[in-house]
Amino acid sequence: MTGASLNGLFIVTLIAVMAPILVATVRWLRFPAVVVEIVAGIVIGPAGLGWVRTDDVPVGVLSLVGLAFVLFLAGLEIDLRRLTGRPAVLALRGYALTIILGLGMGFAFHVVGWVRSPTFLAVALSATALGLVVPVLKDAGEITSTMGQLTVVGASTAEFGGVVLLAVFFSASTGSTTERLATFAGFLAFAAVISLALAGTGGNPRIEKLLASLQDTTAEIRVRLAVALLIGFVALAASVGLETILGAFVAGAVLGLVDHDSTNHPHFRTKLEAIGFGFVVPVFFIASGVRFDLNALVANPAAIARVPLFVLALLVVHALPNALYAPQLGYRSALVSGLLQATSLPFIVTAASIGVATKAIQPVNAAALIAAGMLSVMLFPAMALGLVRKEHRKKAPAFHFAESTPRRVNPESKVRS
Repeated sequence: MTGASLNGLFIVTLIAVMAPILVATVRWLRFPAVVVEIVAGIVIGPAGLGWVRTDDVPVGVLSLVGLAFVLFLAGLEIDLRRLTGRPAVLALRGYALTIILGLGMGFAFHVVGWVRSPTFLAVALSATALGLVVPVLKDAGEITSTMGQLTVVGASTAEFGGVVLLAVFFSASTGSTTERLATFAGFLAFAAVISLALAGTGGNPRIEKLLASLQDTTAEIRVRLAVALLIGFVALAASVGLETILGAFVAGAVLGLVDHDSTNHPHFRTKLEAIGFGFVVPVFFIASGVRFDLNALVANPAAIARVPLFVLALLVVHALPNALYAPQLGYRSALVSGLLQATSLPFIVTAASIGVATKAIQPVNAAALIAAGMLSVMLFPAMALGLVRKEHRKKAPAFHFAESTPRRVNPESKVRS
């Protein structure tokens, strides 16, 4: 390993430190640190200062681990117990409509020669950044509301559906789609068996006592088991011809399913997030910026014009299906849900890299798609929060001040419930 390679890794880690500090201290930076990380990667990459190369081995290896952790932590966010009942039915209908609208957008872009595969674009546009949506809902105090719960279920469905469709239909491995579907079914069956085995093992008092004695020592046994589960599923997916992102995502979903009761290990998930978000995940996003083909995007004015159109496509394919929520939420809250579900970046970055590798999309269009994802993260959550705050102000109790005695006015007379 050369000193130049380690220098590049050092620069990447410094950016990983500075990005959240900048977001926390610079008031006008009203978007997640992931955007800063990608932009910084562009600056230090071949399209900018040239400090880090795309073939930098240490950065590349840690970037692959970071990609696995992005999908692993996304899968961990999926609560399969939520995907039942009426909310799940609405979410599935909404996702089906998202795919249909995405196909329409894909064929339109294909006709003008902007994308090679309409189906790929539909899948790339369909997913939602669940890991970004949940914190926004928590900050707005809406995570437990009807709107918040429907949004989480819809985002979970979109995240799961997007990963599965991308891995099955756009895998770089050989084999027909039918063969990959059969392999995927077997993979899910194996995951179900592992889930049942882990759930049964977790109910054994002796095993639980052993894990409890080692979980907060230098052994960190639960963390080691989680990492082994992640690597095992990634290796299995690769060995049977599926995309590794599917293995990472399913590993997270399996762990989330068997680890629903964390009373005996309350810091376990925090430790996993510390490894991911504190180390390897930022490397993935910064490396994605390093690989970002800015020169091809800037050199082609028509390509730059595609960025706002991709942003509009994200909004259309997610906001319109959320009209299904209007009877339960009202149109304003349905729009808020649609804006949040149109927020997508980690999946778009992943899909773009797979699309370029499988020649489903040209590099310049992949760059435009990633730029659209960054704009969605910068714009849509802020717009959604603005609508939520406006709704809260409308519903707040109003007071008339006659002389010195306040008289409370019933807000229900002004606001439709």
